[in-house]
Amino acid sequence: MNGTTSKHSKSTQRPSSPSGDSRRASPTRIRDRIPFTRSRSPMVKHSYDGNGHSLPLRPSSPSLFPRSRHSQPVQPLRHIFPATVSFSFRLPFSRTPWSASMDVRQAIENMLLVSSLGFIAVKLRTCSETPYSPDMWISIEISLLIIASVIYCLYTRVSFSKATVPLPVPQTPSTRPDSPRSFDTRENRRGSHLISAAPPKIEETGFVWMTVPKNYRDSADDGILTGLLAGPFIACALLYLTIKASKSLPPPQIPLPSNWLIEPPTVLQNAIGPHTALEALLLSRRNLVNQATFCSTILIVHACASWVTEARHRRKTTIPDGELRHVPRKESRRTYLYALFSVSVTLWILCVRISLAELNLGIWQNMNYFEVVVSSLMFQFSLYAAVRLAHRGFTLGELGLVCFGATVLFMESVNLTIARIWPVTTPYIKTYRLPTPLLLYQIALIPGSLLTGFLLSPLLYLSRHISQQPVRRLRFPKERQKHRRLLALGFYLGTVLIVGGLIGLWTRWCLGNRDPWLWAIFWLLEGKRKWTRPLLLVYWTLLVSLSVAGWNRQLARSRRFRHRSVMSVAGDAPTTFDRSRLPTANGNSSPGHQSDPSRPSTPLVDASGPLGLGFPTLPNLPNIGNGTGVSGVATDWLDAADRHVPTLSVNARRKFFHALAVVMFLPGVIVDPAFAHLSFSAAFALFTFAEYVRYFALYPFGASVHVFMNEFLDSKDSGTAILSHFYLLTGCANSVWFEGPSQLLQYTGILVLGVGDALASIAGKRLGRHRWTPTTPKTVEGSVTFTVSVVAVAWLLRVCGFTEDFSLIRYTVVAGLASILEAFSTQNDNLTLPLYMWSMLAVVDV
Repeated sequence: MNGTTSKHSKSTQRPSSPSGDSRRASPTRIRDRIPFTRSRSPMVKHSYDGNGHSLPLRPSSPSLFPRSRHSQPVQPLRHIFPATVSFSFRLPFSRTPWSASMDVRQAIENMLLVSSLGFIAVKLRTCSETPYSPDMWISIEISLLIIASVIYCLYTRVSFSKATVPLPVPQTPSTRPDSPRSFDTRENRRGSHLISAAPPKIEETGFVWMTVPKNYRDSADDGILTGLLAGPFIACALLYLTIKASKSLPPPQIPLPSNWLIEPPTVLQNAIGPHTALEALLLSRRNLVNQATFCSTILIVHACASWVTEARHRRKTTIPDGELRHVPRKESRRTYLYALFSVSVTLWILCVRISLAELNLGIWQNMNYFEVVVSSLMFQFSLYAAVRLAHRGFTLGELGLVCFGATVLFMESVNLTIARIWPVTTPYIKTYRLPTPLLLYQIALIPGSLLTGFLLSPLLYLSRHISQQPVRRLRFPKERQKHRRLLALGFYLGTVLIVGGLIGLWTRWCLGNRDPWLWAIFWLLEGKRKWTRPLLLVYWTLLVSLSVAGWNRQLARSRRFRHRSVMSVAGDAPTTFDRSRLPTANGNSSPGHQSDPSRPSTPLVDASGPLGLGFPTLPNLPNIGNGTGVSGVATDWLDAADRHVPTLSVNARRKFFHALAVVMFLPGVIVDPAFAHLSFSAAFALFTFAEYVRYFALYPFGASVHVFMNEFLDSKDSGTAILSHFYLLTGCANSVWFEGPSQLLQYTGILVLGVGDALASIAGKRLGRHRWTPTTPKTVEGSVTFTVSVVAVAWLLRVCGFTEDFSLIRYTVVAGLASILEAFSTQNDNLTLPLYMWSMLAVVDV
């Protein structure tokens, strides 16, 4: 057995020496290696007398386990709020008492979102000068959306039941003696340390039409209120900033900070009614608010239709887990029914828009009929495509918010194309940001990368199919590697043709027949100094290269010594290590041990501290002698030194990239926010192509990218697509992409994710003793750390002169509200937190 002996054979040769094996015979080591049966009883083991003879089998003594006086005392966790809240009431003219109960965590999160959007609606109403101005109708539109969302949540989230008064039961003396084991003690012993966050019931969860629970990420809440209210929340904040800028004296020609180095936005000069850039932006953002409430209406229609149809099919037989009764199992049937329902919803909502215009109501009147049809079909297509391609990657709320962003980018590209085709008849360019080259390049990079994957999807599908299928099931097994290389070559060549041809020609056309590649090169030298932007590129490249190289070495060391570290903790350190199982340079094991890229990584061993630092024990190294074994001994010394370096947990690995975001992005936004704007768009496109390579196993980088990304996954990355790095990038970039009028707003995403979220996680794990509710792991200490750290760094930026003066009290209040949302929301905080805090800062006039 290559010089190794099994545990049982070693124990039968001789008994353990009390002096030589004292470390292995300690109570902690015995506890770690004793297996347990289903009844939680210790496994029966062999024991020996003083002469080494085997004694009769008996259960292990309970004294082998460490007593409580040997363990470090742990302070009990306290909860600020209970898990659920319930109250009783009586209906008018009724004597029957009723009781209502609701989850406290969901109630606080929903109240925060509703009250924040209501606050923005009131602010917009105060900005309207006439009784029935467009801003007044937008405020009414937001109020109606809030009412509909509250009704939906009350109907699906609150449990109503008749309150029954229990009858008194006479106590009869029992002749049977009480059992020494009480029921409460028995129940509390089973998983009392875990968080009782059960998944929501099917009746409480919303779904897009023709989708089932297994298509969504497992979460304690579907987050539908986030999907309904987050889009209008952001759109109203953008509109409020534009209204405030238009009312300032004198109104700015370009509502951007002075450190934005970009050419002026395009303005159409026609006889219909020329608008300035600020006037066109104001009209466009009113259209954006209508677009947001429009998409929220479609989402709630899908959720209600799915819920009602499922209620009508309750009499059917049992269904498989993760399915719905009204959804057919056949994929083609699902797609057909979804397409039919999408067309029906589009026609219905178009009739509603026509009826509102006939009644002279100002709801959705900033959208024409073409925009109603196109945005409705695009939003519903995005919903179905995202939930099918990124399987188990989204909750319903995250799905609605992401698809709203995709619809906005698509409508901006359509409006830019229309303005370019008909510049005379188009009154203004209807884009929700200023129509500068930055917007053109963002549309070319982000939707262009998605379009490239869509056009080359047959090649991607075949590449993944060949990589997943066993060799014996392939038609030409000997040609497997050749086919993979040809498919990868076809994808790379197709990408070059699409980017250089279709997308490049569209960008050139929108830039006024200027070459987009030459424009980008010359613009690279137009910073504050000619070397500013090239220096930023070198700085970012150096940081990324060092981070990736360092993590590759760290992860390779972790995989190499993981087996030995686990066995060492168990008390059975092997005498030799099988190096044939080590991964090679291409991410596969050596012959005889084929690695599976989709296989989840083995969890690391016992970690200590908030960052999960663990120090494996150094073994006894051999003496260095003269001869041919010197190189082998040197290798052992290096291996021992590598094992002595701490191995980081998954949480520490992920928070490292949060800190890296601060080091990378903050200098770029401070020095040149316009260049950071374009760089964020290019990074998103690069992430998209990297995900194509990883998921579809494109030769030759697919396996290595998958192995690298697999080491950073957590419970929120349980789907087919890995989205955490997308959320982190967009969370930091959205504050720049929104093109706010102040420098303070541009730092919001970086401060929230890179500073507040990272430090809150560390403080919560290290110092947290007061949880908000029993159903959430977030602590009060972590929320306080979030608020204090974000405010402190923002104040330091003001002291250093990198931002304008701002109200410290208002900024602290907004940061506190963001920390509460982070504590009570189960949605991906990298996506929702920066958007919420940016919108609130824009509205409260910080």
